[in-house]
Amino acid sequence: MARRLHRMNRAFVATATLKPMARQLLENRTPAAYAGVEAFARKHEGTDAGAMAYLDIGYARILDNDYPKAIPPLKKARLHAGDLGDYGDYFLATAYGATSQPELAISTLKGFDTKYPESLFLRDAVVKFGNALIAAGKPQEAITVLGKYRQPQRADYELAIGRAYLKLGDSAKAAETLGHLYYTIPLAGEAAEARVDLDSLTSAGVTAPASVALRKQRADLLAGAQRWSDAAREYRALLNDVAVDDRPPIQAALGMALHRSGNDKEARGLLESMSDSKEEYDAQRLLALAEMARSAGDEDWFKEVVSRLRTNHVDSSYFEEALLSGGNMYLLKGDYDRAIDYYRELQQRFPTHRRASYAHWKTAWLSLRQGRNEDAKKLFEEQIEWYPTSSEVAAAIYWRGRLAEEDHDAGRARQYYEKVVDNFTQFYYADQARLRLTQLGEAGDDPPPEPSLQKVPKPIPPSDVIVDTPADDLRVQKSKLLDNAGMFDFAVRELRRAAGDGGAGWANREIARMFIENARYDRALQTLKRAIPSYYALEFSALPRDCWEMLFPRPYWTELKKYAVMNGLDPFLVAALIRQESEFNPGAMSNANAYGLMQLLPATGKTVARSLRVRRFSTGQLLSPTTNLQLGTRYFRDLVDRYNGRYEYALAAYNAGANRVDAWLASGKYRDPQEFVESIPFTETREYVQAILRNASVYRKLYKTP
Repeated sequence: MARRLHRMNRAFVATATLKPMARQLLENRTPAAYAGVEAFARKHEGTDAGAMAYLDIGYARILDNDYPKAIPPLKKARLHAGDLGDYGDYFLATAYGATSQPELAISTLKGFDTKYPESLFLRDAVVKFGNALIAAGKPQEAITVLGKYRQPQRADYELAIGRAYLKLGDSAKAAETLGHLYYTIPLAGEAAEARVDLDSLTSAGVTAPASVALRKQRADLLAGAQRWSDAAREYRALLNDVAVDDRPPIQAALGMALHRSGNDKEARGLLESMSDSKEEYDAQRLLALAEMARSAGDEDWFKEVVSRLRTNHVDSSYFEEALLSGGNMYLLKGDYDRAIDYYRELQQRFPTHRRASYAHWKTAWLSLRQGRNEDAKKLFEEQIEWYPTSSEVAAAIYWRGRLAEEDHDAGRARQYYEKVVDNFTQFYYADQARLRLTQLGEAGDDPPPEPSLQKVPKPIPPSDVIVDTPADDLRVQKSKLLDNAGMFDFAVRELRRAAGDGGAGWANREIARMFIENARYDRALQTLKRAIPSYYALEFSALPRDCWEMLFPRPYWTELKKYAVMNGLDPFLVAALIRQESEFNPGAMSNANAYGLMQLLPATGKTVARSLRVRRFSTGQLLSPTTNLQLGTRYFRDLVDRYNGRYEYALAAYNAGANRVDAWLASGKYRDPQEFVESIPFTETREYVQAILRNASVYRKLYKTP
């Protein structure tokens, strides 16, 4: 072990100068990039460093689909690959397979599982080995080899085994295996290939065992993946082939799939032709009808359908969804009393379900908005006591403090505010609570402690994230060597494997650092958010400084600061906005067709560019960090000016549109911008505004000055 670690460390040092060349090669694969790495390989011929360069060249040729040219450098790489021998063998076998040389692929991969039992490529190599055996006319050997690693189930194994049976002439076994793949793993790309083979078997008079249960499983899996059109097609075909008594559940599922795919006309006719029953499929049917009623704006129809759910399916999760839909429908209409009725019923009927906390919070909040402060106090206290770990509890504590303050009960208000600050240190409401504490002034006589507050647990920081990366871990050293070779994605995969199933904190920290070094700030953020989900509740001292800097990075800072200041904006607020919009990915494109760092729509970009007299503007320029920052900061400044410097309103408009914000502001009176923000009826927009203001505060505390 010590010798292997020493050898890899020596190779790591020797390949330090290879890193920029290797990255350029694997990203661009230009003739100049190939030439640079080839020169390094020749200079270090016969060494581990040279082997890494040859591995780079071979892998780059594979990425270019130039498999014949991949073979010579990969053969050279194998001579001194050391602990990266599995990479050399796997890539070389890939090239042999792609150039119709199955025997050479077989000889390269023979014994791979024995030589490299811990390899990332183990199961991939086995399936590649099996396919080579099939191509070489050895299907029985392929079945034996593939069967050894068949579990846990993978689509590529099932396809290879099915094709091995085809090659062997065992059509029945082939049909069974390929049918199982097609019906039980429908989301895999191999399922479409299996369908082609199954069709050829059907043409030859051999059919797959497509039972009703299997076909319904395929349809259900497609529906579960929200591939509604595909699911509807499967349900429709199935509906025609089952007995009359077995049709209702499939008909209900088909109706839901049609509705979710946008075909409400057919869905309604199908679902309304069915009779009410006590079965669960009927609850699904009624939920689909309720959703259609809401979409059509037909309140009477909606209430009638919910009444049928209440009568026949009082314990069904579909009834719960319908109640939530009703609450949200009336919330958006501004009919708070009716919204409260639905939210309250949901929470009372399903007090332990996942939506109960949200429904109870909405009941509490809308009671406050209706001016029923005594009801709101009781409901806020219930929220704290009943759902102390919910995502709404910080808001409940803060607003209960606000009501205590309005009652001139400064001691009780202080208790609530201090709890928010202590338990939710970096939250939006913690910052608001700090401001309120400052305004309360000196402490007076404190009332007895509030019992419900004792139930709110203080988050515990993950201890493993502060542990240093182990220097004697082979995978860690392997990942560093791969990173030097420009094989960034493989380096990350090695670290993930080193982390194990539980996900060691040090590995996630190292992965995030590697993402940062490769300018993938979005991936670094995503990694650490998963690794430290409670980071907003922690003091800065609870995590290493580098973790905070990776969670709140400052890429493109020179230009960001320049355009922020030019438009009279706080650079930290702009950074917080970008963190929320794109996580600093300049190439980000949303489903709504928004582009770049600040996620500008093409029409918005064009309008702002015209106002700034940007010449020859094109939508593609929004992917340039400089242009995006120039236009995005000006657009945000215009929104800030529209709302007289109130960032809460400007941020809400940035996300949901100014017309909506104008309507929300006109719909009622608010104590202050904080009440407006909590009253935003769109969850996405409300959380968006709070997150950006919170993030800006963290940036300021972390970096002090721009």
